[in-house]
Amino acid sequence: MRNIVFLFIISIAFLGCGSSSSDSGSNTATDSKYSIEYEGLLFYSKDMSVGSYSLKALTQQEFDALSLEEKYRVSDKLLATLFFGMTKEELEQHFDANDFISSIQTNLQKDLIDRSALESEILNEDHYYISTSGEQEAVTILARFYAMDKLDRYFFNNWSAYILTQTIMFSPAYELDSSHAENIARVYNRLVTLLDDEATMAFVTYTHMISDDNWRRFRSPEDNGREMLEIYTLDQEDSHVPIAAKALQNWSLDRDYDTLVIGLNENTTPLQLFGTTIYNGDDFYRELAKSSAFRRGVISRLVDFFFPDATDTKKASIISSLVQSNPKTWQDILKQIVFSKEYLLNTTRAKSAEELFYSLAKKMDYKLRTNSMHYFQDWLENMNQATMKYKLGKLTRVPLDTLSFAFFHKFIREEVFLRRSNPNSIDDYTAWDRQGWDQSFLDNENFTYDYTDEVESVSSFINYLFLTMINREANSEELAMFINHFTYLKENDTQTYFYSQFDIFASQDTRENNKRNIAIVVLDYLSRLDNVYIFKGVN
Repeated sequence: MRNIVFLFIISIAFLGCGSSSSDSGSNTATDSKYSIEYEGLLFYSKDMSVGSYSLKALTQQEFDALSLEEKYRVSDKLLATLFFGMTKEELEQHFDANDFISSIQTNLQKDLIDRSALESEILNEDHYYISTSGEQEAVTILARFYAMDKLDRYFFNNWSAYILTQTIMFSPAYELDSSHAENIARVYNRLVTLLDDEATMAFVTYTHMISDDNWRRFRSPEDNGREMLEIYTLDQEDSHVPIAAKALQNWSLDRDYDTLVIGLNENTTPLQLFGTTIYNGDDFYRELAKSSAFRRGVISRLVDFFFPDATDTKKASIISSLVQSNPKTWQDILKQIVFSKEYLLNTTRAKSAEELFYSLAKKMDYKLRTNSMHYFQDWLENMNQATMKYKLGKLTRVPLDTLSFAFFHKFIREEVFLRRSNPNSIDDYTAWDRQGWDQSFLDNENFTYDYTDEVESVSSFINYLFLTMINREANSEELAMFINHFTYLKENDTQTYFYSQFDIFASQDTRENNKRNIAIVVLDYLSRLDNVYIFKGVN
C-alpha cells in the first residue's frame, strides 16, 4: 500500500509541475511546487546563485585580469567541457565586452533554443539517418549536441543528463543482456525532463532507483541493495547489505520481460539503516536519497569524474567545499565545478572525445552528412568511450592506453582536422564529401591579410589556426618551420617566394585552394600536439 501511495504522489508531482524557466515571473502555482515532498523527500528546488557557491567561482573580474593567451585557454576549457565552442571572432567580442563568464552564467538561466525546431531537425531523415536499432537513441542524443547552437538552460540540462549517464550512477548499461538499448532514451529523457522541472537530486535519484532501468542493471534484492549503497553513499559495509536485501525482499526483475515486479510479500520487521527505521523498498530508497551520506557520495563521484588526476588531498578539499554549499540539485554541483577557479585555473586532464569534437565543430563550422553521428558512435566504441554502454559507467573517463588513444587521435586527425567539406555538396546530405570543416573557417576576415606582405599574411594565418585549435600562437621556431616549408629562395635573390600551391596572393580561385593547402599542413602538425587532447591549467 505504501508503494501505491508513493506512486500516486509522484504522478501528481509530474503532472502538476511543468518546466519553469528561472527568468520567468513568479506566481503561486510555481512557488508552491517547491514545498512538495513525500516523507521528507523534497521534490523541487531552485538552483543556487553563484554568490552562494562554497567552491569559489572564477569571477568576470578575475577572468578579465588574465593574459590574452590565458583567456583563450580558460574559455576553451569552459566551453569544451560543456560540449560547445566559439570562433576566434566570437571570443574576442566577449573579451572586449568583458562579459565572457557573466554572459554564459546568465544565458544558462534562460530559454534561448527553439526546442520544437531543434527536435524536428535531428529527426529530419533528409539530414540525419534514422536507424531502426535501439542504439539510435544514443545517436539522436549525440546529434542533438551538434545541432544545439546556443548555450542556454535546455542545453545545460541536456549536458547534465549526459554527464550523469556516463557515470556509475545513471548508466543505462545497454551492454547487459537484461538491459536494452532503448533504456538509453528512458534514462536520459527522464533525467532531462526532471532537470528541466527543477527536480532535486534526491528526487531524481529516487525516481531512477525505483525504475525498471535500474533493476535491469542490478537484478536481485541483495545485488541492488548493495550497489545502491556503494554507488550513491560509498557505503561498503557488508553488514548493511542483508538489511537492504530484507527491505527489498518483494522486489524482483521478471527475466522473461526484464520488468520490475513488486510483490505482496513486503517486509514488516523494523530495520535500522541511515540512522532511522525502515521496512520496505520504498523506505530504503527514500531514506538513502535523503541521507547526508548520499550528498557526499554523489559529490565524490562527480569530483572523481572531473578531477581524475587530482591528489586525494585536493579531492577531499573540493568535496568538502561542495558539501558545505548544501546543494539541492544536480545543477548546483555541476555548475559549481565547471565555473570554479579550481577547475578552470588549476586542473589539467585529458579531454573526452565529445568535449573535443563538439568544441571543434563549432569553431570550424563543421558539416555533417546523414551518417556522421552513427560513425561518431562507432568511433567512441573503438576509443572505449562508448556512451551509456557500460554497466559501471565510464570508470576511466578517457582511456589513454595505446590502442584507445590511437583511435582517438585517428578520429580527430582524419575525420576532423584534415577533412574539408566540399561546398558543391552542401545541399546533398548523403554525399561523402559534405562532411568536414566549412570554407568559412579559412575566411580572410579571421586573420590579417596584408597585400603588401605575404610572409606576414601567412604568419597571421598560421597564428589564427594555432589560436583556434590550441589556444596559443605559433612560437618562432614553428613559424620558421612552416615559412621555410612554404617558400624558396632564388639564386642571387634575397626575396622570399612562395611555392605555387601555397601562394595566397594568387587569383581568387587558386588563392582559396592554396589557403586550404596551408591549412592542411598546419592542422596536420597541430593534430599531433598534446595541447589538442589535454585541458591544461593556467596556474
